[in-house]
Amino acid sequence: MSKDARRKLDEMLRDLKLPGVGSCHAEAASRAEKEGWGFERFLHHVLDVELEQRRQKRLERVLKSSKLPAGKSMATLDLERLPVKVRRQLPALIEGGFVDRGENLLAFGLPGRGKTHLVCALGAELIQNGYTVHFTPAFALVQRLLLARQTYGLEKELRRLDAFDALIIDDIGYIQQDRDETEVLFTLLAERYERRTVILTSNLVFSQWDRIFKDPMTTAAAIDRIIHHCVILELNGTSFRAEAAKGRIAQAAESTTA
Repeated sequence: MSKDARRKLDEMLRDLKLPGVGSCHAEAASRAEKEGWGFERFLHHVLDVELEQRRQKRLERVLKSSKLPAGKSMATLDLERLPVKVRRQLPALIEGGFVDRGENLLAFGLPGRGKTHLVCALGAELIQNGYTVHFTPAFALVQRLLLARQTYGLEKELRRLDAFDALIIDDIGYIQQDRDETEVLFTLLAERYERRTVILTSNLVFSQWDRIFKDPMTTAAAIDRIIHHCVILELNGTSFRAEAAKGRIAQAAESTTA
């Protein structure tokens, strides 16, 4: 192929927005000639490269917008520390069927039981399976919604969050007890009800959720919307952080006496 023809081809591929084909077609054509590929095999190869590059770029975009904390993945999750029932539920959850159905997921447990790590690891797996996920601490989400309401942009903010298949709200038990804050949180839960998945972590059992929503009727309505279609994961056992701290103290003591 002449230089002019190659330049024209590169321009056409840019216009068609096929950067993957543009990056590999020359090498693929040389290989095809050497190995005697037919046209269909050549076309399949360059399009496969294009699709893989697009998949990787999409994953990068989705992971960036997810705001998932670094390091909290399945690879770093100590599965043996999780209750047996939770371990058995994980494979089906990773497949994402509950997200397709708009069901919620709630991870209960005292502080240090690995709730945040678990839901973040699950979120990362869901992204690999083609879903969009967004992580936010509950207090930060509430402040974002409050600011949006104050500037008459609450509906716009809710639509932006609605773009995510699953919204991870971490530590719902730690939000403030101001009525305006609980109102915007309830509005979000009501908007996503039976349409979009909410993944929550909480150190408060349902009987203590009046600390969050204050008003008994609002508390009951919020719980009803969450548990109507919901998977509940109960994380019991000892605190990960407490055991890690004991380990560090023991190591420090050993180094001091050595």
